[in-house]
Amino acid sequence: MKSFKNSYLIIPISLLVHLCIINGILYVLTPDTYCDIYHILHYNISWLLITYGIKYYPTGRKERFLTNINQMFRLYLIYGLAYFALFGITGKIYESLEYQLSIYVLICFCLTLYRIFFYWARGRYRMFGGNSVRAVVLGRDANLKKIRKVFDEPELGYRYMGYFDDNSSTSPTYLGKIIDSFIYILENDIDEVYCVASKFNHKELKNLISFADNNLIKIKIIPDNKEVYSRAMSIELYDSIPVLDLRKVPLDTEYARLVKRIFDIVFSSFVIIFILSWLSPLLFILIKIESPGKLFFKQKRNGFKRKVFWCYKFRSMSVNAASDSKMATKNDVRITRIGKFLRKSSIDELPQFFNVFLGEMSVVGPRPHMELHTWDYEDSIDKYLVRHFVKPGITGLAQIKGYRGEITHKNDILNRVRLDIFYVEKWSLALDLKIITKTVANAILGEEKAY
Repeated sequence: MKSFKNSYLIIPISLLVHLCIINGILYVLTPDTYCDIYHILHYNISWLLITYGIKYYPTGRKERFLTNINQMFRLYLIYGLAYFALFGITGKIYESLEYQLSIYVLICFCLTLYRIFFYWARGRYRMFGGNSVRAVVLGRDANLKKIRKVFDEPELGYRYMGYFDDNSSTSPTYLGKIIDSFIYILENDIDEVYCVASKFNHKELKNLISFADNNLIKIKIIPDNKEVYSRAMSIELYDSIPVLDLRKVPLDTEYARLVKRIFDIVFSSFVIIFILSWLSPLLFILIKIESPGKLFFKQKRNGFKRKVFWCYKFRSMSVNAASDSKMATKNDVRITRIGKFLRKSSIDELPQFFNVFLGEMSVVGPRPHMELHTWDYEDSIDKYLVRHFVKPGITGLAQIKGYRGEITHKNDILNRVRLDIFYVEKWSLALDLKIITKTVANAILGEEKAY
């Protein structure tokens, strides 16, 4: 019989450590609360029910610290509601609400530190052979090279033994014909078999699955290589039929959209109340002194799902007929003296926080383009419209990577779209915060293309 080398105690140990952290902090800092049996039961049972409900503990082999970071914040939010709900139910609170809040923040901080330690320790453990799986591949196509990149990461714990294929090869990882693989798999204690579907007919696949099931071996099917896969794809089950969703993005979920919207409202409200409230009258005077015209410049741009909206900026140019068709260029004569400062410091973009508050934009997202450019790029740039799967932003990943402002070469827009699509596919609140921090730093230090 096959014996598995996987360490199934990893998750139970993590659960135990999490409960020890929660109970330890409560015991030390709130002894009065901890002496109440109802509080003890509430804090522990709530944790167990919530983690089970959101499937927090089934950690995938390829998961790293940042892989499901949103799940961690979701857990903290829900458990925080349960934590403070008890005070409302009982009608009494030990110490003060501020003190209890600081305790809960400390609990979250310690749990996060353990999460960091957990993934570091697990990676080290796997590098030395623990929690590992021995894997072989049956069949070879263009996907094998990509899968090898995952197998070759030691912290993931894969021990890639090689591949079988009916086409002979001189590769050092070539193990022989597919017909010889069954004996090799049994003799070498193989845990997982990856099967290239295009190399087998229906009967052969059924025999292979039966062989794996009868020998406690996990089998995984690699779909035919049609070159249509993407980072954002996922698999959905329609009854028992797997269906590939090639464009499922993080912001498709109600939870993610709610978190991002709450953040946008809070952030934009802060800027509107504490910055634009006094800055707008001041700039109204300065802009009027230099050139006639309105304080705000508005322009039709394409937003979420290509919907047109009015995008607002502080006017940085003299009034001109080409404002809706020609982007600003270096040493553009249309830009006023005060406008140069506004554009260099990115202050001219601040009125877009009104767009954010109204829900037309987000603080972070792909920068919206004027209608004329959208019409041009959707025909000339492959996958350009993918960036419209999310709301446009005041700043974005492309902007902090240096692709902002004037487009002088085709590579400028190609790289901008590439980074926008990466953002759409890999959005997280942590990524938003990183982009905002970098944007503020760039505004203070200055940017070469800010003109």
